[in-house]
Amino acid sequence: MNSKTFSHSAFFDETSSSQRFVAELLEKADIRINGDRPWDIKFNAHGVIDEALTRGNLGLGESYMNGDWDAERLDEFFFRLLRACLPEQVNPRKLVFHHLRTRLLNLQTASRAFEVGEAHYDLGNDFYAAMLDPRMTYTCGYWREADDLAQAQEAKLDLICRKLELEPGMRVLDIGCGWGSFMAYAAEHYGVECVGLTISREQADYGKSLMQQGLPVEFRLKDYRDETEQFDRIVSIGMFEHVGHKNYRTYMAVANRCLKDDGLFLLHTIGKNVRGTSPDPWIDKYIFPNGELPALGHVTDAAEELFVVEDLHNFGADYDKTLMAWHENFEAAWPQFADAYGERFYRMWRYYLLSCAGAFRARDIQLWQFVLSKKGVLGGYRRVS
Repeated sequence: MNSKTFSHSAFFDETSSSQRFVAELLEKADIRINGDRPWDIKFNAHGVIDEALTRGNLGLGESYMNGDWDAERLDEFFFRLLRACLPEQVNPRKLVFHHLRTRLLNLQTASRAFEVGEAHYDLGNDFYAAMLDPRMTYTCGYWREADDLAQAQEAKLDLICRKLELEPGMRVLDIGCGWGSFMAYAAEHYGVECVGLTISREQADYGKSLMQQGLPVEFRLKDYRDETEQFDRIVSIGMFEHVGHKNYRTYMAVANRCLKDDGLFLLHTIGKNVRGTSPDPWIDKYIFPNGELPALGHVTDAAEELFVVEDLHNFGADYDKTLMAWHENFEAAWPQFADAYGERFYRMWRYYLLSCAGAFRARDIQLWQFVLSKKGVLGGYRRVS
């Protein structure tokens, strides 16, 4: 349906009780139905409100993918929605099964570990190369003194190297190494040797090109639970979100096993503000299968008796800027992928990037960097920034 050929007002019946309820709810976030501001929601078809009320973000996201509604600035729409805590005022009955499924089942078993690699990270290296920075860094940048995405990502990589106090000759394990951006940067600038674990065959294949350049980096296509070698340092950047609450302790035990007694472990992860909440059902279905954001207490509980928390740094607001930069690159590159991926994928990816940007902008979710040691750093750990 071409929304430009229909009147948006035709899809909104003010006599409907559910629609009046939603209109009043949205007004609390300064969002208007069929308004003319960039963050206002515009209906292109019937049923959007019922989908959102009965199926939460899964229904809202799928109806957006179908072209049933639009918002020029999706990021601002979600920022306002989440900052006003509107989702907490709607409790769809149909989401009970999803909540029970994620609470009771271990969706991140070793047998399921490769699912997210196949569904998300194996979309194609050319696609991610067009969206990301030149180093292919698919995690939050550090924008404190950066003017663009490439600078923000190099600043983040250097920040991690300095927090880990890397020295030439050290061996570093990267759990969930992505396309190897950290390993390449650390090898180039700090003279270390790196081993990276990934569950994505596309990422492992990309890693071969880094090794062919003579860099001392090794990609291992394996689940983190299978690693047994010991290292001077461990880093994990944007992987803990795929571990799952039933495996947090196992993950920390593996890191403890693989870290030398005098080593440091940096854990970089997105986190949520409240325990006991379920993964977003739309993100779970379409973007990161079996993913789950930890609460702060999940991390510290899992680390208890295995690690001392030396430092905790939250720069979650920087993920907003990172996602908006990715979105700008995605939009610019889309013409070369449009035929292969199609309109529904375009709307799905736009919804993913901009809804997440809005969530970080609203401070609904966070980005944490932990520095952990096995026995505590004698004399104390010195924070770098």
